Amino acid sequence: MLTLMLFFGAKTVLKSLRNDVVLSKSTLKSNLDMTMKKTKSITILMADDDDDDRLMTHDALAESRVLNTFKMVCDGVELLEYLRHEGAYSEKGSAPRPDIILLDLNMPRMDGREALEVIKSDPKLRSIPVVILTTSQEEEDKIKGYDLGAASYISKPVTFEDLVELMEALGRYWIEFVEYPYIEPTFEG
Repeated sequence: MLTLMLFFGAKTVLKSLRNDVVLSKSTLKSNLDMTMKKTKSITILMADDDDDDRLMTHDALAESRVLNTFKMVCDGVELLEYLRHEGAYSEKGSAPRPDIILLDLNMPRMDGREALEVIKSDPKLRSIPVVILTTSQEEEDKIKGYDLGAASYISKPVTFEDLVELMEALGRYWIEFVEYPYIEPTFEG
């Protein structure tokens, strides 16, 4: 009788352990699925006239391991051509719709303030989040930027290490937490 009880007891323990392992595998798969859903690649478009700032941002994104496609333009005019698929961006596939725009304020031809105003007044473009990334510390620029519809206003970091830290934080926020609406890709060229 004791042998029979030990046998059934051991069988119950084994069954319990097997359920724990299955539960652990299930939990692990669920956590992995959630991670895979949250980790997505986004298209980041940076408008900045400073070659060094564009290249450092590119390198900082790579160093911070932010999954993305990174595109760059030099000023507000080129930014709008990119967004509207005009000029150098008229070829299909050359200008994917950005999920986020990093926008400098002080640029030639058309500065960031003017470009932001045009973007936010265009029904096809206004849903794109714009993060102002600039050296300007002017309170007036911050107020105007938010009034025009900027999602954030960030002062450019001075060191590369701080830029990497910023790109990690931006990447984490815009990739892991923000939910984007699906917008049917179009080509107007």
